[in-house]
Amino acid sequence: MTLNTSERIAKRLARTGLCSRREGERWICQGRVTLDGKLITTPATNVVSDSIIEVDGKIIPALPDIRLWRYHKPCGLLTTHSDPQGRPTIFDSLPADLPKVISVGRLDINSEGLMLLTNSGDLARHLELPGTRLVRRYRVRVRGIPDTEKLHLLEKGTTIDKVHYGPILATLDRQLHRNAWLSLSLREGKNREIRKVLNYKGMEISRLIRISYGPFQLNKLDQNAVSEVSRHRIKRYISRL
Repeated sequence: MTLNTSERIAKRLARTGLCSRREGERWICQGRVTLDGKLITTPATNVVSDSIIEVDGKIIPALPDIRLWRYHKPCGLLTTHSDPQGRPTIFDSLPADLPKVISVGRLDINSEGLMLLTNSGDLARHLELPGTRLVRRYRVRVRGIPDTEKLHLLEKGTTIDKVHYGPILATLDRQLHRNAWLSLSLREGKNREIRKVLNYKGMEISRLIRISYGPFQLNKLDQNAVSEVSRHRIKRYISRL
């Protein structure tokens, strides 16, 4: 199960784990690589998923099946593979038997909830692209009593310091004594978008939880738990791309 997208041949070689992209380019220049039986002389050659690539006369390994996991990120973890300050990251907390994965988008250190992890850069890029227009849904707790008129105005988008943030659908779910719970939906997901927009509108966030990303839901997944999405469901999703 792979995304049938075109990519440079050196990138394909690297994705099989045989070499780095730069080393793959050297192999091509050395005349060691063929594509569909023909010698390749330039790295500026594109391949697709069913291309037959050989190195030194041997067919390269097939790409691994695309896999996707739901992960319930707790507060206090960074979404990065390493941090110069030595702060804990989500990748430090993942199960040891999980293969190498990348995150689909990010949640900041003080946010929690659903994150998607995948072994496919192609799938990650597709899920992140603004053009895909996947809805991200959040539950947000704010201090005080929010202005319902300001919540409605979020649907028109917000411009802060010449940066435009797209429409956010916001509803007041529950007003407590000193806090309120909101439900928010958006299709962009710029860096710290919800925090910046609500703060600009005079609302202070005390908790932010992502509950869904496109068709994938947090549901009752425990904090710090990982659950793989079924191959059938991924195949069905990819077939619509």
